[in-house]
Amino acid sequence: MIDIQALLRDNIKNLKPYSSARDEYTGNVGIFLDANENSYGSIPEGKLNRYPDPHQRKVKEKLSEIKNISTKNIFIGNGSDEAIDLVIRAFCEPGKDKIMIMPPTYGMYKVAAEINNTGIVEVPLTENFDIDTESVLAAIDEKVKIIFICSPNNPTGNLLNENSIAKILNSFNGLVVLDEAYIDFAKKKSWISALDNFNNLIILQTFSKAWGLANTRVGMAFACEKIIDVFNKIKYPYNVNGVSQSLILKALENEPDKNKIVNVLISERNKLADALISLDFIDYVFPSDANFLLAIVKNATDVYDYLLKQKIIVRNRSNMIHCNECLRFTVGTDEENKKLIEALKKYGAEQ
Repeated sequence: MIDIQALLRDNIKNLKPYSSARDEYTGNVGIFLDANENSYGSIPEGKLNRYPDPHQRKVKEKLSEIKNISTKNIFIGNGSDEAIDLVIRAFCEPGKDKIMIMPPTYGMYKVAAEINNTGIVEVPLTENFDIDTESVLAAIDEKVKIIFICSPNNPTGNLLNENSIAKILNSFNGLVVLDEAYIDFAKKKSWISALDNFNNLIILQTFSKAWGLANTRVGMAFACEKIIDVFNKIKYPYNVNGVSQSLILKALENEPDKNKIVNVLISERNKLADALISLDFIDYVFPSDANFLLAIVKNATDVYDYLLKQKIIVRNRSNMIHCNECLRFTVGTDEENKKLIEALKKYGAEQ
């Protein structure tokens, strides 16, 4: 097992965390004269004048049931981006340590590292968008503290090889952050069940995708208790607002509804893939385990601009490695997908 304390920055080891008023008293009933809140209520109407639970206890308790994991292994953040930032801030000494990423991948790993003055080692995925395991292991040195792996990967949509991930976890004496933002749309299950075997594994998930709650900005991290304790030590006191907590809790109590929507989106994904590949100017649609499709498109920028004029917004990923002339299409509703295909057919007819 990895020595988590040995990986921590010295100033984080010695940090005395901020103690909020809600840490000192956790009850819901009483006359609250401790946190300098507005005792007369909020504008607009509603009970928004009190600070939220800083530890999101009810949300974690419900998640614990659904994910079959202890609340001690759960961190709730302001989007998954908060956990990405926290792990770099806690474990990477600015100007000294490095993270490793595998492009093409989610851009916030690199941005968070740059904000924290942390070096970046890039080991690209293969041309088939999978882990180049031997190159990853060869690129690890004493300064690499964290490896970020996105699976299903963004922007390519595919699950990465499980054996490669396991090999990295077993070989690396640092932390592996496995971003599973799109795992609900995949055929395989989350790596959460592997947390007992790897205390250097951090799993990220989100309420922004399958749960349809992107506006609430709430993400999850699952890890060993020592890592979760570090996150709670350095996070902002009230990092997830009470309105979002209430909405997340309501959603968690209706998990079957989420599962139904996921099944609909997977069906729409398959229909959209068939419709896209039928177009003469689309050369290839990559298999996807997510709620989007990456496609090789002739004159991708022209197609992107044409759709933009029709107020249909997709992502041009042509500037990313191995993604030349690629557009990324989020799976929309049946009606939205039909309008997309109609616009693309019209574009083809005009060429």
